[in-house]
Amino acid sequence: PLQPGHSCAAAASMELPVFTVDSFSSGPFSGNPAAVCLLHSELQDDLYQKIAAEMNLSETAFIRKLNPTDDFHSGARFGLRWFTPATEVPLCGHATLASAAVLFTVTKNSNQTLTFETLSGALRARLDGDYIVMDLPINKPIAQDPKEVKELIKAAVGELTVQDVLYCGSLKKIIVRLSDTYERHVLESLKVDPQSLMRCETTGKVKSLVVTLKGNPAGQPAYDFYSRNFAPWYGVPEDPVTGSSHTVLGSYWAEKLGKLKMLAFQCSARGGELKVSLREDGRVDVAGRAVIVLQGNLRL
Repeated sequence: PLQPGHSCAAAASMELPVFTVDSFSSGPFSGNPAAVCLLHSELQDDLYQKIAAEMNLSETAFIRKLNPTDDFHSGARFGLRWFTPATEVPLCGHATLASAAVLFTVTKNSNQTLTFETLSGALRARLDGDYIVMDLPINKPIAQDPKEVKELIKAAVGELTVQDVLYCGSLKKIIVRLSDTYERHVLESLKVDPQSLMRCETTGKVKSLVVTLKGNPAGQPAYDFYSRNFAPWYGVPEDPVTGSSHTVLGSYWAEKLGKLKMLAFQCSARGGELKVSLREDGRVDVAGRAVIVLQGNLRL
């Protein structure tokens, strides 16, 4: 069995269990891959970023025990941090899903619900059949004057007609809604240059740009809305499937569609499906499936 923090023969080295998990996917090679590391205790500050750069996925999650007597099989509460190859981030849905998947399926955690202490407060994940449901804070966007970000919008969607522009300050996200006259293939065929986005936005107020489109209720499956997420400011040109953006999109589309339960699809090349449910307590459940595709040890 893998032993987190197990010391090697060399006095100064150790091994950390590490996993690659495809989140928001029912099989390998789709959804959003995240790396997950299990920690007995905190690492030196610089190591988190170095490991994330080494793993070179959009996110690397670090799960740590909060008490020395805890273990990954029976513990119900853990610390959780997320790093892109470039920086630490305040919230990451797909790496939270990946972390819960490792605890539920690899370490065989015996709890039905897990709680993670994070930069976004306490986040809970629970099993629901073959889905993992994340209890996340809702992030309501506000209307954004398109004129103030017209160059950024043009860099993202060119001459396509835009129906709505919003901003979420807590996550530093710009949401660009395309006209309802467009179909899914228009969003999928969009070519976005990450360098152009970064040249247009240098204030630090935007860390990702989400393009969204109303879904097709007559489709199979009947998706309520589609999206793509570009985050070059975080070192991620396009994020394949983004749990955190659905805490914003869920709030927006629930109001526009008059629905509390929605099925969403993120139209990246890998693609991924998410169930989004707004709750009466002002939070949002984001659910998806996850597959562990790689397991090993990181030698430090």
